[in-house]
Amino acid sequence: MIELRNVHFSYGGREILTGINITIEDGELFGFLGPNGAGKSTLMLHFNGILKPKRGKVLIDGVNPVKNPKEVRRKVGIVFQDPNDQLFSPTVFEDVAFGPYNLGLRGKELEERVMWALDKVGMAEYANRETKELSFGEKKRIAIATVLAMKPQIIVFDEPFANLDFRGKRLMRELMLELKGEGKTVILASHEADYLSLCDRIALMDRGRIITVGTPEEVLGNPELLREHNLDVPPLAELFLSLGLRVPRSAEEGRKLLEEWKRG
Repeated sequence: MIELRNVHFSYGGREILTGINITIEDGELFGFLGPNGAGKSTLMLHFNGILKPKRGKVLIDGVNPVKNPKEVRRKVGIVFQDPNDQLFSPTVFEDVAFGPYNLGLRGKELEERVMWALDKVGMAEYANRETKELSFGEKKRIAIATVLAMKPQIIVFDEPFANLDFRGKRLMRELMLELKGEGKTVILASHEADYLSLCDRIALMDRGRIITVGTPEEVLGNPELLREHNLDVPPLAELFLSLGLRVPRSAEEGRKLLEEWKRG
């Protein structure tokens, strides 16, 4: 369980986070939605102690990441928005191996862990490629593999859909659902409302505050609220709402809702 208790953070005299209170349950797929500058990325860096609250407290299964960073960072992995901030080794294999190597893995066990993580993101054949040769989307998948290779229980994605093409966004969505299906706690921060329908709950953020927390139907199904906070209303959400239907959580659910609507 993740608990944020009255978390405040300021930088350069400007308050970035103001009194964040929220609890995220084990195994939940939780989304933070908000416009650029809402404080989402800053909040993500509090989950494993990269940033320390100026006031308040963050607890990961009851453990404070600032006081016990080593313990928490075994549980919590963060995938940064820009993969170039996460990749630094000459080859893909070396990048993914770095974390497990520092956990003490060697030889066949290390190789198996690296290839497992690369296979998880569909990049096993890239193991011996030079990282600098990869496209942005490929780097993003390798960055995810570096986190998965540590086998954390909680995985945090900062703007995971940014700068990806449609196929890349679909693969990202599928991976998150797969991780949730394995019992992982998945947290994502995004300004793209279109892709948050997969979440169990969504926290709408703006100007360092949490405005509301609800299901995708409650948050994405409120066009006035989204527009008020400078967010685009997902086209599919607008379509279903115009038909008097709830916002679907998946394409399959959307098809079922439309079939029921057609039958009257």
